[in-house]
Amino acid sequence: MKNDSLKTFVTVVEHKNFSRAAEELYLSHPDVSMQIRSLEEELDTKLVISSSNHLELTKSGEIYYGYAKQILHLQDKAKQEIKQISNVVTGTLKVGASYTIGEYLLPFAVAEFAAHYPRVEIETSIANTREIIQAVQANHLDIALVEGEVDQPDIFVRPFLDDEIILLVPNQHPLATLPIVTTELLQDQVWILRESGSGTRAFSDKLFQEWGINVRKSYIFGSGQAIKQAVTAGLGIALVSRWIVRKELNAKELKTIRIKGKRLSRSFYVIVSKSHEISEALEVFTEQLFTHESISSFKKIGKRGIEA
Repeated sequence: MKNDSLKTFVTVVEHKNFSRAAEELYLSHPDVSMQIRSLEEELDTKLVISSSNHLELTKSGEIYYGYAKQILHLQDKAKQEIKQISNVVTGTLKVGASYTIGEYLLPFAVAEFAAHYPRVEIETSIANTREIIQAVQANHLDIALVEGEVDQPDIFVRPFLDDEIILLVPNQHPLATLPIVTTELLQDQVWILRESGSGTRAFSDKLFQEWGINVRKSYIFGSGQAIKQAVTAGLGIALVSRWIVRKELNAKELKTIRIKGKRLSRSFYVIVSKSHEISEALEVFTEQLFTHESISSFKKIGKRGIEA
């Protein structure tokens, strides 16, 4: 039984879709189907029942999924511990990130990696999503983490963390007295926006178009930190990642308001050029990003910031 098949099975189950699993694993749809069939033949049982728009696990599939997750987790943990003992990973790693990730998540990811692999020299770059994508395409970066959607055919893209987008208002704003707002109340407001090329700006523009929001006036700022300060100063309202305002919300310096019937979220993505050579340092950094421990630590950081 190959671990590749285990990983394919787990990915299919978690996406509930063969095509999306194939995209994440950089495989063709027939390859994914063949690996699942091979597992079922080896186990002599049906694992999944799939139709054109629906996938569900059989009872055997439910049992096997639980064990497959454990096996893959233990395998990743063993790899990490073996590499830590040998401590032979060297070289330079150039990591890029868009602003929200670069300012609030990347330092933790780099610190965790550096603790395990101190002989790797790490260079970081922070810019908006568009600029980071261009740097990856030019092979100026080994790997990058971005918040904007990426659809370039020369780049591998994989989601690694969910991000909640919230409506942020100054404490003195008329909307601040409301526990919840409708999209109608967001009409003709003054908005604080990120610059063109930012993943957050692309997300906001898309929502404004979907909801038919008319922006009375807008102010453009080039970072999440500047957005926070502008809202704090009472300049307008903004849609931002919860990551950037954890401390301010806890200190009641700003207020977030729920939008009726809406829960806004997006994915953070790991991107690598398809033409880029995969070094050992890049391989282990990527593995670390997708380990259960790393994802859990990111979530705990966010939770501590909100609840502390």
